[in-house]
Amino acid sequence: MSSHRLSTPDFLSVVRLAPLVSLDIVVINPRGEVLLGLRTNRPAEGFWFVPGGRIQKDERLDHAFRRLTAEELGHPCGLIDAAPLGVYEHLYEDNFAGVPDITTHYVVIAHRLALDLDLAALPGAQHARWKWLSPEALRDDATVHPNTRAYFPR
Repeated sequence: MSSHRLSTPDFLSVVRLAPLVSLDIVVINPRGEVLLGLRTNRPAEGFWFVPGGRIQKDERLDHAFRRLTAEELGHPCGLIDAAPLGVYEHLYEDNFAGVPDITTHYVVIAHRLALDLDLAALPGAQHARWKWLSPEALRDDATVHPNTRAYFPR
């Protein structure tokens, strides 16, 4: 796997022209609560969201999952540790750069991961803070992004 870091203009062109592929990680603790982070960046800035991120060019799915769990959770896990939840679409009216009239389209491969993590030990690069919330509570919480609530249908 080679790392392909795009410049901001190049990445904005990709966002404008094509869907992005990402992994969402629905972390469930032994009490059945879901890990949510308060997003600090676009899209979905200011909403509670499950951890996850984009798959990079030439990055295998298991490597992406290990990288994202290490970066987002401080605890690298492989796909073998998780259960697939399905493929979802996330459509946003904005983009990472806040440039007008460019929407963001994600094709998301979601996985469930059983972990009991210490919130104080979690990395904070993408999230202002973390919390555990029951599926019932997050379904009715308007501060939880609809794309996260979609993982827990009634």
